[in-house]
Amino acid sequence: MALDMDMQRPAAEIVRSSGSSFTAGMRCLSHDRRRAIFAVYAFCRVVDDIADGGSNVEAKTLALDAWQREVDLAREGQADTPLGAELTWAIRNFGLPDAELDLVIEGMRMDVGGMCAPDWRTLDAYVRRVAGSVGLLSMHIFGAWRGESSHRFALSLARALQLTNILRDVEEDAAIGRIYLPSDLMERAGVPTDPRRVPGADGLPQVRALLAARARTAFEAAEAEVPSHNRLRLLPALMMMGPYARMLTAIEIDPTRPPPPRNGLQKLRDGLRCTLRGRA
Repeated sequence: MALDMDMQRPAAEIVRSSGSSFTAGMRCLSHDRRRAIFAVYAFCRVVDDIADGGSNVEAKTLALDAWQREVDLAREGQADTPLGAELTWAIRNFGLPDAELDLVIEGMRMDVGGMCAPDWRTLDAYVRRVAGSVGLLSMHIFGAWRGESSHRFALSLARALQLTNILRDVEEDAAIGRIYLPSDLMERAGVPTDPRRVPGADGLPQVRALLAARARTAFEAAEAEVPSHNRLRLLPALMMMGPYARMLTAIEIDPTRPPPPRNGLQKLRDGLRCTLRGRA
């Protein structure tokens, strides 16, 4: 597949247009670290948009193939796109484990192939790719890497955030034919695996509560690793951790419905609280 015009967009433009609440945490970084995290985030954003866009599986596959080739070129210093060049710069300046970029694309391929009530092994593989990889890359960029403790922190937090996303987006995902809720939890609660029948199913609150418990365990595992790190270096991660932990609390309190949307001020407050206290 030839590189299309969308592949020529600069990383900063992609980040600005995303409207993500994650950008607040990115902006507290120094110039070079912010440049690197923008490159990684923009890459994740564009491949995620491919996986979620339209219904033509062949076109999505070809687009992801094109990005895989660009990642291969980027690690060799021969990128064809502005974003690829930024990835090269980030890899070289921050010693990024660049194979994690391949795993992100693998996760997007799992989405394109269809994710509907996966077993735990499949869900764990998916979370490791779409969230864990980003967490590990981010820890290097933040300057927070402390070996095995950082590895545990990144993967635990990534799991917590991704499971919370899944809990939040059940109805939205079902509308596009996807269900990320684990099949064994759905079977236990008597929830059908047909996405059209999941919203409003009697057992859905039970599934939400059971998965929320897994997410809470992951948050607690991440929190246990915080003291091993320089809290200032973890600031961007903690600013993401706080709002998501609060969102999970809302789901735990009332698993019958998704948590209400929260404005930017509430997200900032929760992020700062987590940063200052080490807990959400």
